[in-house]
Amino acid sequence: MQKRMATAHFDWTLVRSFLAALEAGSLMGAARTLGAHQPTLSRHISELESQLGVALFERTGRGLEPTAAALALADAARQMQAGAQALGQALVRQQHSTQGTVRIAASQIMASVVLPPLLVALQQAEPGIQVELVVSNGLANLLRREADIAVRMVRPQQATLVARKVGEMRVQPCAHRHYLQRAGVPQTPQELPNHRLIGYDRDDTILRGFARMGLPLTPQHFALRTDDQIAYGQLIAAGAGIGFTSEQFWQQWPEVQPLLPQLKIPPLPCWLAVHREIRGNPLVRLVYDHLAEGLLALLKD
Repeated sequence: MQKRMATAHFDWTLVRSFLAALEAGSLMGAARTLGAHQPTLSRHISELESQLGVALFERTGRGLEPTAAALALADAARQMQAGAQALGQALVRQQHSTQGTVRIAASQIMASVVLPPLLVALQQAEPGIQVELVVSNGLANLLRREADIAVRMVRPQQATLVARKVGEMRVQPCAHRHYLQRAGVPQTPQELPNHRLIGYDRDDTILRGFARMGLPLTPQHFALRTDDQIAYGQLIAAGAGIGFTSEQFWQQWPEVQPLLPQLKIPPLPCWLAVHREIRGNPLVRLVYDHLAEGLLALLKD
């Protein structure tokens, strides 16, 4: 009566040793292939034979002779080997995957003017990365984990954030040529209060800048006021008056021209920030490095 093979759940290592012995024809050859010791392989094969309830090899002076049962199992064992290799490759790909979503928080000017070409380059280099662009002028989004990376014009002070300065944005007074044709071109900073100025609403940055120049202006000196950076730029581009914005912003409009080159307005520093706990994430790190390289090149002057 033919002996029935036992059903068992066995270790893949045993099957690997069996296949190596089958292919090599000897324990010595199998040990060399796997970089293992002969006694270990012999023990694996004996354990597999015990679990299956059949003899897999006959030991001869010339090595190992596979039994009919071994030959019958060979194809299934090779399929297991292929599956194990595929699983290992999939795990490696997963560990080195550049697929996933990264949330980037940036101010309005950064998000609308500076970052778009950098994000296009990122998509071309890493098409598996999806980006969510959060337009915000606050730093709280990083602390609340609402974003992975932030591009900011002030240095974050929170100890849980890691920040890197990646350049500066030069700020200049500028106006559309149509406005300058109507109102004239100011030649000195002292002439600015005589012009229609575009200022901020609640933000006092521009007022403090004038005060440092010895011109203590009030909000009433500004004919138009808004804290919305996009609306601010559009007012300049429409010829509403003289505004103060970054070179990257006003250069979008060919007919807007800078004024008063002698006026030295402190540049806006650009900081790239990330939460300390996630900076080691490979996906976040890849996007962080890409933005850092791009911003350094873009803002180097």
